[in-house]
Amino acid sequence: MVKAYEPLYTVKEVAKILKINVNAVYALISEGKIPCLLLGSKKVRGSDLEHFIEQYLAKSPEDRHRENDIT
Repeated sequence: MVKAYEPLYTVKEVAKILKINVNAVYALISEGKIPCLLLGSKKVRGSDLEHFIEQYLAKSPEDRHRENDIT
């Protein structure tokens, strides 16, 4: 969970929060989906991470069911 008032997260911390691997976080950064700061190593602002999570399109159960349907 994104902590209130946590200013910066490492890529490893972002991966843990999003429950994805570190390489996937680097891919999101390189695609411009998550902005980062280069401060010795890449860091993500807590506000940018929260914005990414809020803007990420969630799929409804109906959407997931339709993906598995064979037409």
